[in-house]
Amino acid sequence: MSISSYPFDGQPVSEGQYSYLFRELASHSGIADQVGGSGFAVQADGSGMNVKVNPGFAVVRGHAVQSTATETLTIAAASAATRYDRVVLRLDPTANNITLAVVQGTSGGGVPALTQTDTGVFEFPLATVTVPVGAATISSGNVTGEREFLGNTVGGWTTATRPKSPRTGRLGLNTSTNRWEFWDGTKWTDLAPTITWQTIEGAPASFPPAAHTHPWGDVTGKPTTFPPSSHNHDWDQITGKPSTYTPSTHSHSWSSITSKPSTFPPSSHSHSQYLESGDTIAWANGSKKPHNNAASGSGTWYAVWVEGNGTFCRNTSSIKFKENVRDYEVNPEDVLKLRPVIYDRKDQLNEDGSIKEGRKNEVGLIAEEVEAAGLDWMVNYLDGEVDGLRYDLLGVALVPVVQRQARQISELEARLARLEAALS
Repeated sequence: MSISSYPFDGQPVSEGQYSYLFRELASHSGIADQVGGSGFAVQADGSGMNVKVNPGFAVVRGHAVQSTATETLTIAAASAATRYDRVVLRLDPTANNITLAVVQGTSGGGVPALTQTDTGVFEFPLATVTVPVGAATISSGNVTGEREFLGNTVGGWTTATRPKSPRTGRLGLNTSTNRWEFWDGTKWTDLAPTITWQTIEGAPASFPPAAHTHPWGDVTGKPTTFPPSSHNHDWDQITGKPSTYTPSTHSHSWSSITSKPSTFPPSSHSHSQYLESGDTIAWANGSKKPHNNAASGSGTWYAVWVEGNGTFCRNTSSIKFKENVRDYEVNPEDVLKLRPVIYDRKDQLNEDGSIKEGRKNEVGLIAEEVEAAGLDWMVNYLDGEVDGLRYDLLGVALVPVVQRQARQISELEARLARLEAALS
């Protein structure tokens, strides 16, 4: 039979027929409550790995389900990565019931898909539960509602809980936007959109005003002053002009200055902390500028050292200035490794940018080679790097070489004497 009608007295009506009938009356599955109501709302209070579902009444694919008490659902232990579970009302025609259930997601996966068949199992979503890594409790912040609500001719919903696959013309109040909207067969459309000039079709791009005038008092935003546009005045027309014109701050190039002197004798002055000709140091018995004086005359002369801070001092060697004196072994072989060299100094850059040519054909040693020979006590360091040599210590280094040669000569002379005695 291709045509059937129901329900009528004395006529059996199947579960599927009633489901189909009620689906048309209810339009879709949903909670029998106002939008945002507490029916079948899912919540968490941080009491453990569980969520609680409020009492409520709902229609799931034409079948009714009612809960009169708060139900507690267990959430599986946390996974190695964030997981998303879904709390659902599960219609199972085979079991003839609708129950609360948890659809467990996969570790590190997205929100799991629901089973929604037309004749078999149908899962109606209530909420998504986020299960963080290592979670021991489920808090309210981990629960996101997904409930959809029932409506007949006119419904109500949020943007997230709009009816799925509605029929063209489905009308409802979107409480997220507080706007009436309807399904036009492709998308949800605002029933009464706000009209702006940009949305008006056929509006002209511009409106040239007709010739008219405005009283001065009606003009808004007018300036308080009116700077004159660029123009000229004859000199004779200018009043109150000064008789002289003091020049403003300016400069002149050196070549443009006339009558400048050819030389500039310095005025009387001094140099603090600098050595002056004629200044003396009491213990030095001489000038602070020895290059201006001949090394002649009677008296005591000293070798002068310069400390790292620039202080001049005499080189003393008397035992009265020393303590903890002990022998120091110098390996003559280390001294014999030294390599006398002749070299040129590198050019330097003067302050004016010109090149100062380095001195040529200087004779000496290379400080790095002296250090490598094991005589680093003769090396000067600056900022942790090899800088110069203590050439005054070279004589100390040569003493053991000379002493060894003296011993060798004495031994050779003794051997020669014994040989001569034997031959005679």
